[in-house]
Amino acid sequence: MTDKGDRDKWEFYHDHNVKHHKWRWRRTAPNGRIVGASTQGYADKEECIQNAERNGYVRPAS
Repeated sequence: MTDKGDRDKWEFYHDHNVKHHKWRWRRTAPNGRIVGASTQGYADKEECIQNAERNGYVRPAS
């Protein structure tokens, strides 16, 4: 799930570097710098998305 153009890019990914494979999010600015990231992993992807929403993520219109 990402935004296009000059907007920040949001990524939701499964962290395979930890024992329990948690969901995490990362926000990248157009210049390629990471400007935000989840501070913890989430067992459920929906919980991860809800945390990202509290940090500025807007779900795409369906």
